[in-house]
Amino acid sequence: MVKISPAEITPEHIFLNRRRFMAAAGMVAGSVALAACSPATLNRSEAPAANVEPALTVALGPDQLPAALAHAEPTAGAAQDELGDPLNTFHEITNYNNFYEFSTNKEAVASEAANFKPYPWQVAVTGLVNKPMTLSIEDIYRRYPQEERIYRLRCVEAWSMVIPWIGFPIAALLNDVEPKPEAKYVKFITVYRPEEMRGQRSAILEWPYQEGLRLDEAMHPLAILATGMYGKPLTNQQGAPVRLVVPWKYGFKSIKSVVTIELTDTIPATTWNTAAPHEYGFYANVNPQVDHPRWSQASERRIGETGRRDTLMFNGYEDEVAYLYEGMDLTRSF
Repeated sequence: MVKISPAEITPEHIFLNRRRFMAAAGMVAGSVALAACSPATLNRSEAPAANVEPALTVALGPDQLPAALAHAEPTAGAAQDELGDPLNTFHEITNYNNFYEFSTNKEAVASEAANFKPYPWQVAVTGLVNKPMTLSIEDIYRRYPQEERIYRLRCVEAWSMVIPWIGFPIAALLNDVEPKPEAKYVKFITVYRPEEMRGQRSAILEWPYQEGLRLDEAMHPLAILATGMYGKPLTNQQGAPVRLVVPWKYGFKSIKSVVTIELTDTIPATTWNTAAPHEYGFYANVNPQVDHPRWSQASERRIGETGRRDTLMFNGYEDEVAYLYEGMDLTRSF
């Protein structure tokens, strides 16, 4: 069976326009169906290499903003990922979330985040760059073509989902700011609003939440900044309005509600590595052979399924990303 590459699927919200929303609704449904049923041109073994752009990029018009999608029906361009695993439902994905800024109870995050205000929003890109920028979420939609990426999400707690994200490669943004030669790492920081994020009033972690990648990891075409999923803008509990998604790493690396991206020449401190360095490494690559000190990582529980399944090296993206870690001892650089 030929498998559809995540980059070949045209998302619904690419076609939606705030001024023509009602008139276009019927045409949108047909367009998505055609995209989902069109012949696949890439097998998994032929997935894009690190220096290859995704197969399909469709740009948003200048007035196609998240507000147009707030009441749209959740829609994805396909029913499964490239391995044949079915998507988790919109309800599952939006009602089982780790977002300690709101709550440590996964089932309570959605209600706790209900009053968070993700608009207006700005992301500052700073540090060792020639062209620092501050972008509003509207700037992001206008400037960077959005596409659907169906990725597996593997939590360090050994549960997983399959999610149809909407977003764009972070490499596009990093290329625009022109990293200086000495830039080696990318640091990400979450918004700090304890008045809206009740969890930030606790001392369970150091706030604001911080994460980091090596620059070459951030430039990999699988690493995206997500603005939505299921054809809709990100909900508050998912990290609205923009979050990082790095599918070959444990989910805590995919920092939510990002306000700062800073390029540095030194490895950045990250929240979970600071809190428990013996349990959470900087790299956090999905590796079934390296257990968490308190549980095995050899298998996982897919949300919505009974039983467990084997965990795949690099979460099933080994062919695409293993070269980034050649020569490294992944049992030590965990």
